[in-house]
Amino acid sequence: MSQTTDLQQALAQVEAWKVAGKTIVFTNGCFDLLHPGHIDYLEKAAACGDVLIIGLNDDASIARLKGDSRPIKPLCDRMIMLAGLRAVDLVIPFCEDTPLNLITALMPDILIKGGDYTADDIVGATEVREAGGEVRVIPFVAGYSSSELIQRIKDS
Repeated sequence: MSQTTDLQQALAQVEAWKVAGKTIVFTNGCFDLLHPGHIDYLEKAAACGDVLIIGLNDDASIARLKGDSRPIKPLCDRMIMLAGLRAVDLVIPFCEDTPLNLITALMPDILIKGGDYTADDIVGATEVREAGGEVRVIPFVAGYSSSELIQRIKDS
């Protein structure tokens, strides 16, 4: 069963996983409306290693990035939904606009983002590579975008 946590607890858990020889995978996002595209993405990310950690934008950072009408679901709801997924091992919120501080603190073996990025544009890519890790991009499933889904709901 996955868990939700704060940074101190996450650091302790990640250290235990590393000592056990686990490959740590990290991704991040808003996950405002959980949809099949997210599930596909997270399952593919989880398959890249032994443990999948999600850095989750808090409500204030989503509002700064996406506008005042977001998030649709509050942080606690989004954490519960993600933690309930089989593919996810740990969910940790962050309040900055990017997860760079979280990435450098946890230093995953593999950093993953979705298909609208190039590996060189991913926040934390340089730091993860310098530590000997990998950066990967997983293609999105066509037709699933939270922003587009929200717009379709508003238009209906």
